[in-house]
Amino acid sequence: MFGERKTVVQNIQGFFVKPPDPKELVRKWQSDIRKEQRNLEKQIRDNSRLEKVAQKQIREAAKRNDMASAKTLAKELVHTRRMTTRLWTNKAHMMSMNSQLTEQLGMVKVAGTLKQSTQVMKVVNDLIKVPELNQTMQQLSKEMMKAGLIEETMGEMMDDVFDTDDIEEDADAEVDKVLTEIAGETLEQMAAAPRSKATPARAVAPTQEDEAADAEAEDLQARLNAIRN
Repeated sequence: MFGERKTVVQNIQGFFVKPPDPKELVRKWQSDIRKEQRNLEKQIRDNSRLEKVAQKQIREAAKRNDMASAKTLAKELVHTRRMTTRLWTNKAHMMSMNSQLTEQLGMVKVAGTLKQSTQVMKVVNDLIKVPELNQTMQQLSKEMMKAGLIEETMGEMMDDVFDTDDIEEDADAEVDKVLTEIAGETLEQMAAAPRSKATPARAVAPTQEDEAADAEAEDLQARLNAIRN
């Protein structure tokens, strides 16, 4: 008897609970999306700085005829560029979803309710697969389903978007292309130069600029490794 009364009271309370304002929901979702966009933009900037440092190090390694180091750096650069491409793609998806939500906001002002959107659902399914965005997109998808904007999402998180298996298949071609792009002129000059007996290289003390560049590269690399893991 007591349980039945409790259920009745809960039902009555639920009847009088004011439903969330669709306009406030959309604005909240757009705020979450903009936050993630800023995070993506920061990662893109970090990648750009890391790429410049790697290019400089590749040229220096080529001048020393240290092709093993140059090739290792070039391979890392391939990883960084692919990562940047993914980041740009993810940002484009988020911009598309933000645009769709702006349209929803306009319809809410006219009709007072949200309209189910297959476009938003498609973008959510794409972004929910990205490990860095999975937590945010899971929360957004739950809120959007509850509000009737989308149906149940079908996307599953990718095993590892930074898995190196896909790179290994064509790594040699891409690495050679990067080496030619960055250090091709230096390599051609070395190949054309007359060969002579090798002389021991003189040790050169690193300058403050070199040390600062190395420290920056290590810091950026640590951040990228944290993102990948």
